Amino acid sequence: MEPGVEELMPRLLPVGDCDLAEDFDPTVPPRTPQEYLKRVQIEAARCPDVVVAQIDPRKLRKKQTVNISISGCQPAPEGYSPTLKWQQQQVANFSAVRQSLNKHRNHWRSQHLDSNVTMPKSEDEEGWKKFCLGQRVYSEIDELSDNENLGIDYMKVGFPPLLSIVSRMNQATVTSVLEYLISWFGEKKFTPELGRWLYALLACLEKPLLPEAHSLIRQLARRCSEVRVLEESKNEEQISALNLIICLVSRYFDQRDLADEPS
Repeated sequence: MEPGVEELMPRLLPVGDCDLAEDFDPTVPPRTPQEYLKRVQIEAARCPDVVVAQIDPRKLRKKQTVNISISGCQPAPEGYSPTLKWQQQQVANFSAVRQSLNKHRNHWRSQHLDSNVTMPKSEDEEGWKKFCLGQRVYSEIDELSDNENLGIDYMKVGFPPLLSIVSRMNQATVTSVLEYLISWFGEKKFTPELGRWLYALLACLEKPLLPEAHSLIRQLARRCSEVRVLEESKNEEQISALNLIICLVSRYFDQRDLADEPS
């Protein structure tokens, strides 16, 4: 190694001249501390000053960087933008729901679930989609069978987000289920079953948000704005539900760049 380089990179373990055996061989395991340090010196001196990585361009083409959109929500259709007063009222109502949920969480958690309620494991994505949305929505079946007069079959219509159910969900499960439903919503239409669960899961999210939850709710708001624009029939009830989710994400969870401009 050149003297100038040694001045810039001083030795942490300087080794002076030491008496090494005449048969010292740097290719065999060292027998003494002096031999070990001398071997390190020799190996360091053999290292090139500059190393160039050998990259296969064909592998890079298969693993391109994913561009994540950071744009805001699409504006509401003309005549359907919520007023500021309406948005403020929804935030106040939502805040009250969250406070009540936190206050009574232990009570609802202690309540027995019905025998037909089996909550999926946190990592069971398909199980949660069917649990929340029901077989009708999940499998996109237009009509149920004719035996509905025997009682509600929650496996077909989905379990509602009862307090006794959501109170049993820890933050990891809440985030996972939110991710599952947002993923499903990314390719499917908005339904009342989906809306109820999204509202309930948002009510269970703890602040400050974890980075994963922060990304998820922004993705949710943008998706709601896309569906709202594509809503051909301009169903007021559905647009109002989409407005509500965008409002809660933007104004309650402080994602103000996603907020609807007051009409």
